[in-house]
Amino acid sequence: MVDGLTLNFQQPKTQNPKPKKMTEEIEFILDSTQESMAGSISHLEKSFLNIRAGKANPAMLGSVFVDYYGAATPLSQVSNINVPDARTITLQPYEKKMLQPIEKAIMVANIGFNPMNNGDLIIISVPPLTEERRRDLAKQAKSEAEDAKVGIRNARKDANTEIKKLEKEGTSEDICKKAEEEVQILTNSYIKKIDEHLAHKEAEIMKV
Repeated sequence: MVDGLTLNFQQPKTQNPKPKKMTEEIEFILDSTQESMAGSISHLEKSFLNIRAGKANPAMLGSVFVDYYGAATPLSQVSNINVPDARTITLQPYEKKMLQPIEKAIMVANIGFNPMNNGDLIIISVPPLTEERRRDLAKQAKSEAEDAKVGIRNARKDANTEIKKLEKEGTSEDICKKAEEEVQILTNSYIKKIDEHLAHKEAEIMKV
């Protein structure tokens, strides 16, 4: 079971028993397909974090990593991140010497912010979004969602190719047909998840 979705693959009772290995291969294909589709969702969620809505949120900095003793480290592990109001994000490093590296990391991330270093804090002013900018961000979110759907469909294609290969190698037609149906169930489920994520992100972006 992945992401609360349970696969229910069973060998049809009307068929003569097949070697256990064949059934295990089908199950492996289904598990691998589900893992791949879940990966597409995870990638989409990370992409959406980089598409900011107008209100300040620590998640806007989720893609920023700072060089901390030679290791790329999330901002949340080297500083305290606060949102004092709807238009401001402040970062207070746990070590004062990290002020400049954090400022540099935010600039390098190219997420549209101009951090200010006052010697104690990094202050980020989050400008309000214009209507035109909101529409552009909504289009960007839709594009990311479409890319995720391509990933889902590619996973379906790969799975069905592997299933057809097993059928040619001797796995029964009914078993393979059932497996293809399970792959389509997975596909429909994850496409629906993408649509739900997109609808939520679009509402977040367009909310004034």
